[in-house]
Amino acid sequence: MLLYKQIFKTGLSVIFLGASVVASAQQRAEVVTKTPIPLRDDIVVEEYMKVEPEAVRIIQHPVSGEIYYTTFFGDVLKIEMVNGKPQSKKLLTVEDHGIPRLQGTAFHGNTLFLAGNVSVNNNKGNKGRMVRYEMKTGNEKPEMTVVFNTVEYGANKTTFDHGWNALEISPDGKYIFVNTGARTDHGEVQDNGGEYPNARDNALTANIFRFPIGSKDLLLSTDTEKLKAEGYLFAEGIRNAYDMAFDPKGNLFGVSNSGDYDHPEDMFWIRKGHHYGFPWIMGGIDNPQQFPDFQPDPEKDPFLSKFAFAYLMKYFHNDPDFPKKPAGVKFTPAVQNLGPDANEYRDRKTGVVMDGDTTGVTVGTFNAHSSPLGLFFDNKNALGKDLTGDGFVIRYTGGSRNGAVNPNPLRRQGKDLLHLEMTYDKATDNYKVKTTRIVDNFTAPTDALLVGNTLYVIEYGGKQGGNKAGGSIWKITLPANEKVARKSKKKP
Repeated sequence: MLLYKQIFKTGLSVIFLGASVVASAQQRAEVVTKTPIPLRDDIVVEEYMKVEPEAVRIIQHPVSGEIYYTTFFGDVLKIEMVNGKPQSKKLLTVEDHGIPRLQGTAFHGNTLFLAGNVSVNNNKGNKGRMVRYEMKTGNEKPEMTVVFNTVEYGANKTTFDHGWNALEISPDGKYIFVNTGARTDHGEVQDNGGEYPNARDNALTANIFRFPIGSKDLLLSTDTEKLKAEGYLFAEGIRNAYDMAFDPKGNLFGVSNSGDYDHPEDMFWIRKGHHYGFPWIMGGIDNPQQFPDFQPDPEKDPFLSKFAFAYLMKYFHNDPDFPKKPAGVKFTPAVQNLGPDANEYRDRKTGVVMDGDTTGVTVGTFNAHSSPLGLFFDNKNALGKDLTGDGFVIRYTGGSRNGAVNPNPLRRQGKDLLHLEMTYDKATDNYKVKTTRIVDNFTAPTDALLVGNTLYVIEYGGKQGGNKAGGSIWKITLPANEKVARKSKKKP
């Protein structure tokens, strides 16, 4: 789910909820830091440091072990210890790499990859862009190589234009994967004031791409068959997998945001050549706009809120020209959530919000409007007890409002860390997941990094009262796998 009211920067439609602010006696804004709350006795949470505003990603240099983070407006920063305290050192800016809306970053050895979006045509159009840097020691500037640019295609005036974002390196180091989110809420026409007539989504949106790790100077077109023939278009029909991660077995998973309808938020096992259903299906529920007799009416359709931005802007409407489902294509469903958490859903017959724990119904995958981000797995078995080798994800939205219980039953919990126990189901050739909340009360968490049994969660921050106020990095100590810890200590 997107945060519509505060987002008018094309591309980053899952982030932008600022921290709370109070005025001091001198009328200066101060950020109120909400300390996350562990929901288990064996988890410790402490604030690690403050970060620059609009922080998006946090990663670790696999060679040096140093931690980096990036901001939406293009800064790449390294965390250095100064007098025993972590501080941010700016290494690169948008002037260096040419990506004004920077959303994806990943390391492969000593190579840093960056990806995002470039506005063109007086901000009415968009181009995707990825570059890589060979990092240098000392103060020497790293060398940049362009991996790809895309042709121009229509941006739009909405908050639904997700753009190019998540990056992930394959375990064998041969490929880099990148997600490109939808430019629509649910597949509707978004022509940007007529500049791009009849434009919906295209081959450069709502898909997962894969490139050989050494690729350079590519130009990507909107020709779907050409992209497939070149081997770049890996999987289709995912609205916005803003984060992806490989599990210990080498399976690629992605967590996706649904739109303004009460579709659940998907988690997919992403496989080559599969189609995951967007814009015809999200969260296992049909998109109603594809049906010729659709007439949006919140009074009759409980899945459609009269306060939903896409409804208020009339993006839900009777749409006889909506594209037909591709012939002969079988959509791959989402991972099914067994609960006990994040498995609230709206019943298709009654419209009542139900809890899968009491009904026995599985959800594909998380409750609507929860914005799952920061997906990762314990690939080194560094965690102990029941967490060893498992997956985790953070939810950006939901939870209490100014200390009060959220009145929307689909959003009463959120801004938390979920533990994911994944199980392969042979009958469906897919995965199921048991989901449990283990840390609560973040403020706009956007990404997570696991180092040993220490988890770093970075918060977006954002603008407060016209001023920019950065968020925090939280250091979360999880139970350690003592066998792995002892082996690490024995290494020279």
